[in-house]
Amino acid sequence: MSWRIALGFEEARRAEAAALYWQAFGGKLGRVMAPEARALDYVARVMRPDHAIAARGARGELLGLVGFRSPAGSFVEGGAADLRASYGRIGGSLRAAALAMMTRDTDNQRFLVDGFCVRSDQRGGGIGRALIAALCAEARARGYAEVRLDVVGENIRARALYEREGFVAAGASRSRVSALLFGFDRVMTMTRPV
Repeated sequence: MSWRIALGFEEARRAEAAALYWQAFGGKLGRVMAPEARALDYVARVMRPDHAIAARGARGELLGLVGFRSPAGSFVEGGAADLRASYGRIGGSLRAAALAMMTRDTDNQRFLVDGFCVRSDQRGGGIGRALIAALCAEARARGYAEVRLDVVGENIRARALYEREGFVAAGASRSRVSALLFGFDRVMTMTRPV
């Protein structure tokens, strides 16, 4: 194993973390958040390293991330002002309206995942499994009995990983708005005891 898992990441790795996040979610968010350069600027601006667990390679490079929400905030936590700073007044306002249509619910009973990504050239090597184990340990340390995540219905590979790691489907929702704006209409909620 030539990687290690730790809470957070260094400020100097913020652009790298944003690129990793975009690699995982750009296909889903690109319709609203493009162009990529501005999306990367926005994500780098609003990421909270204290709300992430990172897999790092031997030289400190980021190989994977799992973000989470807490009562103190979220891993990717931006608002309209951040969007305007990255996209301009009109572009930021339009994106803020589109993103407001997505639910950003809170769940005080379960530890919420706010983004999970493993670098494409590192998938299948155990990093995802290690990040889930670290996430569950963090949840336990914070007093939670369960972890909850949402996965796009079409993301079969991610869902298979979560199922192998003990997550079970707890519900599903459909949205015509997300189908129109983001290209997916079904989201499955999955939970796992810690």
